[in-house]
Amino acid sequence: MHWVYYFGRVLIRILIFPFGSWKIKGRENVPRRGTFLIVCNHLSLADPPMVAASIPVKCVFLAKEELFRHGWSRFWVGNFGAIPVSRGAADREAIKQSEDWLKKGVSVIIFPEGGRSKTEKLQTALPGAALIASHMKVPVLPVCITGTEKLKNMKLKPLLWCVFHRPKMTVTIGIPFNPTPPESKLPKEQRQALMNEIMVKIAALLPPEYRGVYGDNNNAQD
Repeated sequence: MHWVYYFGRVLIRILIFPFGSWKIKGRENVPRRGTFLIVCNHLSLADPPMVAASIPVKCVFLAKEELFRHGWSRFWVGNFGAIPVSRGAADREAIKQSEDWLKKGVSVIIFPEGGRSKTEKLQTALPGAALIASHMKVPVLPVCITGTEKLKNMKLKPLLWCVFHRPKMTVTIGIPFNPTPPESKLPKEQRQALMNEIMVKIAALLPPEYRGVYGDNNNAQD
């Protein structure tokens, strides 16, 4: 991993500290060995580096391709461990790069909703995580993040509000699980069922008001 990867984990803690408290729950749920597909809800631009810095294993994450269009941001984001992804559809190149990292023994963080939730509630997930999980057959590590919506995508006025109010931002790490394996290839129905299985695990970690479209599922727990 590039030096920016290790430096970035320290830097993100320094940068976030003035704007709120950062708590990590469930670090003991991460096995010391093995690789995982780490799935998480998405509320703010701060989520990817915060989640990466919260997980005690080497990991990279998928990030919107817009961050790679300029040399300065591309250097920092790319070397911190980001994989560019085109939002709104299954990006085959991003999926391939994710699988390549998993083969190298590096875990991958993906935000299945494909973008930040404007309502803080879980949105219907895109199929990328299901495709990677079914192909690579690696354990899935569900994670949730709350409180970062207060940062309002890092705009000045909300950030100043955070300095004085210091909202609580929490990353909660669940227990890794092995998704139900498909019988053969992954048709649309099985892909949707697998994606639902993954999202329900994230919803179970979230407070009820964050669960959104996955809040009525009987498998979601408080």
